[in-house]
Amino acid sequence: MSPRAETAMSPRRFWLLPPRRPAGARRGAGRWLAASLLAAAAAAVAQEGHPLKGSWIGEWESNETHGEAVLVVLDWDGESITGVINPGTDDIPITDAALDPSDWCVRIEAEAEALSYVIDGRIEDLQLPSRRIVGTWRHDDGGGDFEIQRQ
Repeated sequence: MSPRAETAMSPRRFWLLPPRRPAGARRGAGRWLAASLLAAAAAAVAQEGHPLKGSWIGEWESNETHGEAVLVVLDWDGESITGVINPGTDDIPITDAALDPSDWCVRIEAEAEALSYVIDGRIEDLQLPSRRIVGTWRHDDGGGDFEIQRQ
């Protein structure tokens, strides 16, 4: 049998087994993959941005005027916190919002047609992307517990 025929029949050339590669090539690929994953994870954490920015969904209990389900959209433009409560046909523009980073307390003020809302809360689970704001809400006719979670 010729040397060429022997090579074609060797177990390494069989279609179920992968071809042999130098050991250094495997290690280099693994290191490259690990470095890429670490860089991607660091970039994802670095892009978190302002702790209030985003869409928040939850409840403000006992709100007979606007219902108990609430959606809050907050934005940070580099200088101030802006946003809207329940965007759509019954939206309530946020007139003022503040965050105290010393204890992560949040105060949101908003004006509806005939009501002025004030929401006071604290950010919980700050380290998580799905953090929450828990506190109370009030307006001229009442108030109650308030809890929203970032989506």
